[in-house]
Amino acid sequence: MEHGEAEGPARRAAATAAIRARTGIDNPMIERLVRSFYDRIRADAVLGPIFAARITDWEPHLLTMMRFWSSVALLTGIYHGQPMPKHAVLPIDAAHFDRWLALFRQTAREVCPPAAADHFIEKAERIAESLELGVALTQGTLLRKGERFVREDPAPAA
Repeated sequence: MEHGEAEGPARRAAATAAIRARTGIDNPMIERLVRSFYDRIRADAVLGPIFAARITDWEPHLLTMMRFWSSVALLTGIYHGQPMPKHAVLPIDAAHFDRWLALFRQTAREVCPPAAADHFIEKAERIAESLELGVALTQGTLLRKGERFVREDPAPAA
């Protein structure tokens, strides 16, 4: 093994440990956040139908989201999916991302201690911005910095 090969995993482990120490985030907290958040999503009048039209077996989705948030929040690298293609085809725009973020912020603030909630919310805001840019681009709209994607012909919710 070359010198650089061992540095990557060691650096990742050190970064994960530092985030855990600073925020208190651990796997049980991620699970509480994910399950609570998606309970809200499923009950939401705006987002619930979009998810219900695509997800019938929720447990695999929740497990995937737990791996995703572990990778995003703790840099664990255990998620290996590609979220952009799945989101790019959805009938969503800025209003949906705003609702998603509002529910996420509310859930994070209720489920997590302040430092953890702040960390999760910062990541969620970046993710929403990136996904919104990708959805817009897929629909033929190139957003400038600060612009939001609004569908000219709103797609049906489901």
